[in-house]
Amino acid sequence: MPITETWLKSNSGKPREKVEEKSDRDSLSARVSAKGKITFQIRFRFDGKGARIDLGSYPLISLKEAREKALEVRSLIEKGIDPRVEKKLEKINQDRESLTFKGIFDEWHEKYLFKNKKSANDIYRSFELYVFKEFGDLPANRISVRNWLNLLEPLAEQKPSITERILSNTKQMYNWAIKRELCVLNPLANIDAKDDLHIEYIPKDRTLNDQEIAYIWQGLMRSRMYIRNRIFVQLCFIYGCRSGELRTAKKEHIDKDSMIWIVPPENHKNGEKTRKPLIRPLIPETLQLFDLAATLNDSEFLFVTAKNKHQPVSRGALLSLPYDLTEYLFREEQVTLDHWSLHDLRRTFRTNMSTITELHIAEIMLGHVLPVIWRTYDKHDYLDEQKEALTKWVERLRQIVMPYPLI
Repeated sequence: MPITETWLKSNSGKPREKVEEKSDRDSLSARVSAKGKITFQIRFRFDGKGARIDLGSYPLISLKEAREKALEVRSLIEKGIDPRVEKKLEKINQDRESLTFKGIFDEWHEKYLFKNKKSANDIYRSFELYVFKEFGDLPANRISVRNWLNLLEPLAEQKPSITERILSNTKQMYNWAIKRELCVLNPLANIDAKDDLHIEYIPKDRTLNDQEIAYIWQGLMRSRMYIRNRIFVQLCFIYGCRSGELRTAKKEHIDKDSMIWIVPPENHKNGEKTRKPLIRPLIPETLQLFDLAATLNDSEFLFVTAKNKHQPVSRGALLSLPYDLTEYLFREEQVTLDHWSLHDLRRTFRTNMSTITELHIAEIMLGHVLPVIWRTYDKHDYLDEQKEALTKWVERLRQIVMPYPLI
């Protein structure tokens, strides 16, 4: 007798002493466990060997659906396809369809982004703030272009640079996922920041005025930030250096005998082109800061984390310093500051240098490359001129940050 709905209902969930099996047509049968769970199965032979494959359990699939699945299995066998392999592939495809956006993003972050972009932590933070709460737990393959535009268009009006970052990195993530068959298409492939989101690139021109410098110094001196971080910000203020030049500085780069700070070619932006180090003068105030930084660890580097003394502190660990100081000032000192970055200190330094020294001295102090003819014939290091300008800048800073100490 074939299986009937009446038989299924009367046996489903009914315990018994042992496993039972009832046959149907087309090699389909129903296996009933000791606890009464009914599983549809089909028995077959493939490559001369007997095999069995489960089709699903009752009542999650009906008798009609089980019989249809049995015919599909028999059709595969007729074509020389092992239905067990086909089932595994189907499961893999189902898993791919259910992969969440955040799941794929986390894998991309670990395997590609973190290894290839210095700003990996900043990028991840942007997605935490604006994307994961909307799409993080949704299947990445089912987030449509319309879904994305509903998120990005309003955000572009308020935070265009962050929106462009999200758009660019989402595109890259989808392309990476497609190559690995984690996704089937890139919904943002044809979306352009300028044409579709009306994002125009505006060069950054943020410089800090004297009052803002005074407030930041107030935060440096009154907050509980790590001494390492305070020194780092102070030196960025005084030298106007790129944060990477200071972050990768080693103790051996501070030449106290010659009173210079040496930035090797591999540690500065133009080093690959010039193959020459940057030579910056030390003055008593900066030497005191470097000496203090050196006492904070037993590493070869001046700035490290407690967890890893063999590598310089990461870029991501320092990028939050402006935000942390701004938040402290707002929370504890009732002072509101517009957003600023460590690179804005470099622009602030250069702007002040225009009233302190000559143009070429200021450019040399920033580590900029002078015109070809100039650097071809002029081999003077301008260290004395740099030192004079640096001393004047420190005195100006001292007046700005009073009553707080410069060091």
